[in-house]
Amino acid sequence: MLPQLEEIAQKRRRLGIKQSELAKLSGVSQSLIAKLESGKIDSSYTKVKNIFEALEKLEVHTKIQAGKVLHTEIVGIQKNEPVSKVVQLMKSHGYSQIPVFDGKHPVGSISEKTLLNQILAGKDLAQIAKLPIEAIMEEAFPQVDEDAPLSLISSLLQVYSAVLVSRKGAAVGIITKADLLRIM
Repeated sequence: MLPQLEEIAQKRRRLGIKQSELAKLSGVSQSLIAKLESGKIDSSYTKVKNIFEALEKLEVHTKIQAGKVLHTEIVGIQKNEPVSKVVQLMKSHGYSQIPVFDGKHPVGSISEKTLLNQILAGKDLAQIAKLPIEAIMEEAFPQVDEDAPLSLISSLLQVYSAVLVSRKGAAVGIITKADLLRIM
């Protein structure tokens, strides 16, 4: 079964190619691709199949991997640090989420949402600030290898606010939605 026609434009833009280039690679006219992308026509199965096959070949050849997107400076915090320290880190770096570590091992995460939920629950700000992060942290961000494809990272970022990139079990980078937008 073929993907939805709307995906032609999305995939083409993500790959950074023009309609004319895709047309040449798939053996169809540029105007056909323009009409398909605008939703003005439906085309034959064979032509659409050729377009998606060309896009798939391009994706394999230009496969963006986690190692090319990651942000190598991981700003994290230890699980026993007070919440006040994570608030300072978030402010100073402009981050909305930070991984939580036990030594070098990721054990959780903390985000602005986590902190706001504590406040909305009616807890005293002074008490929240003194709590160890492990008392309010959420689950750890998922981890992928450096060679993980962009499609996997994109899928994970639809559920999680960040993805850690690891090499031989050690976190070497982090990818957020902002990092993905940066490569587009």
